[in-house]
Amino acid sequence: MAQLEAREVPLHKVFCSDYDFRIPDYQRPYAWQPEQAQQLLADLEEALLRGDGEPYFLGSLVLVKDSRTAEADVIDGQQRLTTLTILLAVLRDLAQQPDVVTNLVAMISEPGNTVLGLKAKPRLTLRPRDAEFFHQHIQTSGSIKTLLALNPHNLRTDAQRAVQDNARALNTALTSWSDDQRLALCKLMGVQTFLVAVSTPDLDSAHRIFSVMNSRGLDLSPADIFKAQIIGEIDEQVSETYARRWEDAEESLGREEFSDLFLHIRMIFSGERARQELLKEFQTQVLSRYKGGRAQEFVDEVLVPYAEASAMIRDKTYAAGEGSRQVNLWFRRLLLLDNNDWWPAALWALHSHGDDPQWLGSFFRLLERLAASMFIRRVYTTPRVSRFAELLSELNRGLGLDAPAFQLTEQERTDTLARLDGDVYYGLRTRRFILLRLDELLSEDDIVATYDAPRITVEHVLPQNPGLQSKWRADFTVDDRKKWTHRLANLVLLSRAKNSQVQNLDFTDKKERYLRRGVVAFPLTTQVLGQTTWTPEHLEKRQTELLGILTEEWRL
Repeated sequence: MAQLEAREVPLHKVFCSDYDFRIPDYQRPYAWQPEQAQQLLADLEEALLRGDGEPYFLGSLVLVKDSRTAEADVIDGQQRLTTLTILLAVLRDLAQQPDVVTNLVAMISEPGNTVLGLKAKPRLTLRPRDAEFFHQHIQTSGSIKTLLALNPHNLRTDAQRAVQDNARALNTALTSWSDDQRLALCKLMGVQTFLVAVSTPDLDSAHRIFSVMNSRGLDLSPADIFKAQIIGEIDEQVSETYARRWEDAEESLGREEFSDLFLHIRMIFSGERARQELLKEFQTQVLSRYKGGRAQEFVDEVLVPYAEASAMIRDKTYAAGEGSRQVNLWFRRLLLLDNNDWWPAALWALHSHGDDPQWLGSFFRLLERLAASMFIRRVYTTPRVSRFAELLSELNRGLGLDAPAFQLTEQERTDTLARLDGDVYYGLRTRRFILLRLDELLSEDDIVATYDAPRITVEHVLPQNPGLQSKWRADFTVDDRKKWTHRLANLVLLSRAKNSQVQNLDFTDKKERYLRRGVVAFPLTTQVLGQTTWTPEHLEKRQTELLGILTEEWRL
């Protein structure tokens, strides 16, 4: 049996000669987005502000590593290690004190030691396609400024663009910090911040460990503990009935969604972002109101109604007369987002105004506008959750549809519009949402299509890499292609997988042999099929029209 070793390692020992991290070529590329990098920094900042000296754990690494050598293939933890290296590099290039720079340089790269037989090399080596880029633009002192000046269109891979995007996000945030604050962060990261390193010399064993660590077991959840507490306080004569009601609610949502429900309820009651673990905050912010023989009220008035509302959102089954269909369409639009931070506000609305579909229609229009803007601008978790917490606080104070948190500032509207007018295709998480919302708005009738095709892909009309003899190169200059290739006007939706063999055909052939066969009544795509040519002038006009539609819908 392969020897397994697991231990807590402070970051100054993670980034030292004990480990020579390598990302195997079979691993997926680096893919963290700015909001994840910003969230990592926000979590570290929160630990720094607490100032309690407690260890801060960043998660785990799974490594293939022999205990006798430093070489370590990273099976799990690549995203975190890479982002931490970027963060250290940004701190290095912002540091003013020479000794701090020296210390950070040594964490990022092994300086070499002739006596110990250590060669100078990076602490972390990415996959072969990105390793040299990462070494040149992150692991080399003074390289951040040069990295941020690079044209993203000229970067070879999505991973390289992610490195640049995250370096820019972290650099922007840390530039506003004082030297003393950045030094305090360096100290926190070096001494108080830990990773759990799980090592085994055998690859198969490492993959088994990774699978076990990432599988969802059936350990006791906070919901189970709350159930024992609440049902235990109910009179024995009816406790079985209430236990069944609790279990029915859990079964209707599924274990994971039911656990999330308690997070949502806590947020609704408190109107603030979580600051401690749910077990503590739910007791003080929610259950404390149901002491003294009121446990039944919690099940009757809170748990069951919110569970029913949550299932209604998920299944889009709101029914309360005229206007119900529009409410369910708002659910469908919100469910296209990659987060559920809006969910507590949606639950509050259904719980408070469930019999008024007209009011709910107005509420969810405002909620979707706010959530969509933050999604498109890639606002990361902490400020996003804080905004929804602010909204809930205002709703609890009776401000309703006039709640100030609903309103986008002029800067937020400008930033949203700039994202929509930029290279939308590079927004891997947002592009499909934007195009589906736009496609819906282009529909000529009042019946909004529900696209249930098993696959919906985003395709370019003007191809990314037209052939050397292609008519595309005659119609579009190099500058034209840089300007238009990845923008809204040049993108369509298909209900099929991409086909690299025909993607680069000239417009007429591509339209007939590729685009027409991949359409499930997408108005965005059928508009293209009606065109006889595809030119920069046409794209200019189309871009203006499409942006105008989204601007009007989201009042930008």
